[in-house]
Amino acid sequence: MRVSVFGATGSIGESTFDLLRRRDDIETVALTGGRNVTRLAEQARSLRATLAVTAHDDCYAALKDALSGSGIEVAAGTQALIDAAERPTDWVMSAIVGAAGLAPGFRALAQGATLALANKESLVTAGPLLMAEAARHSARILPVDSEHSAVFQALIGEDITAVERVIITASGGPFRDWSKDQLAKATLAQAQKHPNWDMGQRITIDSATLFNKALELIETREYFGFEPAQIEAVIHPQSIIHALVGFRDGALMAHLGAPDMRHAIGYALNWPERRDLPVARLDLAQLGQLSFQAPDPDRFPALRLAREVMELRGHSGAVFNAAKEVALDEFIAGRIGFLDMAQLVERTIDSLLSETCLTRPVVSLETVVAMDQMARKTAGRHAAVMV
Repeated sequence: MRVSVFGATGSIGESTFDLLRRRDDIETVALTGGRNVTRLAEQARSLRATLAVTAHDDCYAALKDALSGSGIEVAAGTQALIDAAERPTDWVMSAIVGAAGLAPGFRALAQGATLALANKESLVTAGPLLMAEAARHSARILPVDSEHSAVFQALIGEDITAVERVIITASGGPFRDWSKDQLAKATLAQAQKHPNWDMGQRITIDSATLFNKALELIETREYFGFEPAQIEAVIHPQSIIHALVGFRDGALMAHLGAPDMRHAIGYALNWPERRDLPVARLDLAQLGQLSFQAPDPDRFPALRLAREVMELRGHSGAVFNAAKEVALDEFIAGRIGFLDMAQLVERTIDSLLSETCLTRPVVSLETVVAMDQMARKTAGRHAAVMV
């Protein structure tokens, strides 16, 4: 099987690499990464990739040197990422963080490849386009978020019209028991320490704000087609149950597994088969108990904002995501506080709702990109006032 991995040096990419290196039936077409060219080169050599691409033009020379004598092709820049996605491949991991992962995913679908989707932003910003592109090219999108993979698995063999509710779980992040006063003083160092998952900086902070879960609510609507009222989120500190699907007869199907992204990645890689995976097996007696609590919308308004976006639809997802990325940048830079991030996103949505045709249907990738750029500029203006 021919595979490509976009975002190979991030946390999802590393987990994917770990699974691929254990297989002897894989032909690696392309690996892409960011500025960690040393690690990208190590992965490319290990998997004997045909092509290695860094997203940054100024990293080209370093990657070229690191792969000298290997025979592996080297490229750099945004266009190089897109060109890599156009190479014939059977299975593509889309794990580039942020809106930057949108175009390569579309190009991979155009080749008819199976797209293992870990890039939340693709569905959040352009869900209808992405699903239509897959259908047009007889390609398949398999969810790699642990929650959506769990829902996907729980629906196998079921009549989706019999689904009454879908519940996705959230660990609650490092601040789930903090007061609002404490959250107002939360530091960057505190926000990037997740109690359960080993993830990159940005997604870990998104978990602390519950913006990560907010994105997943929108993803659930876009991928599975459920109505907003059917989609729920619950705090589950142990991160053992990843999602539940409730049916009209009252039954709940739950997917359980250790907090290890290799579960969902491996399922997508091996689908429709199930193969052995190097993940921990649960000892329920040792776990003892699993607990749940409702998320507090006052302390964590991201979920409320996500519900507004699901009702608005149109380009509101692109605005929501862009504003969230700007807010995260501002927090990481120390220019705004932890609670200011949600305020910045809400102000951006409100501004563009009154000034633009935010709710018009998404008709092209170009309009998504244009709205993304407009939202970033608007969020930037609001952020400047908040500093």
